[in-house]
Amino acid sequence: MASVTAEPIDTTIEVPGKRTPLVTGAHNYGTVTDAVCRLAECKTPLAWYVALGISASLMGMLFGLVGYLIITGVGVWGNRSPVFWGWPIVNFVFWVGIGHAGTLISAILFLFRQDWRTGINRAAEAMTIFAVICAGLFPGIHIGRVWLAYWLFPIPNQMAMWPNFRSPLLWDVFAVSTYATVSLLFWYMGMIPDLASLRDRAKGKIQQFAYGLFSLGWNGSSRHWHRYERAYLLLAALATPLVLSVHTIVSFDFAVSQLPGWHTTIFPPYFVAGAVFSGFAMVLTLMIPVRSICGIKDLLTDRHLENMTKVIIATGSMVGYAYAMEFFIAWYGGNRYETFAFINRAFGPYAWAYWIMVTCNVISPQLFWIKKIRTTPWMIFVVCIFVNIGMWFERFVITVTSLSRDFLPSSWGYFKPTIVDVLMLIGSFGLFMTLFLLFCKFLPMVAMAEVKSVMPRPHGKGDH
Repeated sequence: MASVTAEPIDTTIEVPGKRTPLVTGAHNYGTVTDAVCRLAECKTPLAWYVALGISASLMGMLFGLVGYLIITGVGVWGNRSPVFWGWPIVNFVFWVGIGHAGTLISAILFLFRQDWRTGINRAAEAMTIFAVICAGLFPGIHIGRVWLAYWLFPIPNQMAMWPNFRSPLLWDVFAVSTYATVSLLFWYMGMIPDLASLRDRAKGKIQQFAYGLFSLGWNGSSRHWHRYERAYLLLAALATPLVLSVHTIVSFDFAVSQLPGWHTTIFPPYFVAGAVFSGFAMVLTLMIPVRSICGIKDLLTDRHLENMTKVIIATGSMVGYAYAMEFFIAWYGGNRYETFAFINRAFGPYAWAYWIMVTCNVISPQLFWIKKIRTTPWMIFVVCIFVNIGMWFERFVITVTSLSRDFLPSSWGYFKPTIVDVLMLIGSFGLFMTLFLLFCKFLPMVAMAEVKSVMPRPHGKGDH
């Protein structure tokens, strides 16, 4: 029986009737391991040190400003009556949203057996952890006297104070901490086989000890694989509801209030769609340069990028629909305060922020309907930058415009951020990028074991 030679595929873009490979190039299991471990094992490129130096400087600035805030007080921010929720809460909601793509890619796409997730899931999971760290910083320092933070915990005390468990702000604490814990376990569980590969290849004693400690004695036996796959499946099932619940509860911070512009039932699905939208945009923003610098274009192909842009089109359209429905609900509800709140967003003193949000979040993702744009990495990168900007402005518009003009014209005001607000936002990106660069250097940024599972299986000598 004559062997059949597969017709070579010149592109990694999906075409009708032809399923393109998820791993390109003449790769086998060994070369995939070499490609992923290269950054951890070989001489670190100069670009990594430059990027780490810039990111670490911004992170240092952030923590310096946090110290200045604690010593001086929250008056260094622009938070003034009536806008007491300023940039810190905007940044918190933004960073929680960024973390959503990791859980969606890892858990939901895993349960739906979407094999294309394998090239991007590890980096997306890492981004989830780092984004939640950035998010958790802002509520912690927003309380004012941080040395009295223990008052927020349900600890019996002589002041007869007790947390209000009916407050969505307390629900946030449980939701985000649960999300962070499950995401961390899910990320670590998936890395165990790959950490064992780095352990077996490590040259130095410190690396051997560190990778050996965290690989938990993995030896690749059938029993280990069975337990690993069962645990991974259970964690995926646990993480899936969190994709919906976490940003739903974050939206309750606004939706359960009586403030016009916040008191609306569309917020939970609207926030979840926006979180996935911004999370996928951030994954693409980081992974497009990384795949070129680290030489993993064969593992993170144009097919992965195109599939992610399709998710951005879908979630971006949902977000645009939600923007339109907000105006419809305000009109249909007949509440003049609510109607004013949305007209004020579009045509009031913050109209510039509203139209930046609409342009970046509604118009720019529609460019991905053009095949040339959604299959050209630098064009994808540019559009995703605009999406990230737009999603930050969305949180700004929701938070600030509603607070600045409420029921009483006598209490209206205009929020102006201070230099501390601006530098803290920039510094949070420094913290995020520092953690991401350290991850790329010392841990496997691509799930080697999962990528190998979607490669064509090698045939025996006599197989056809």
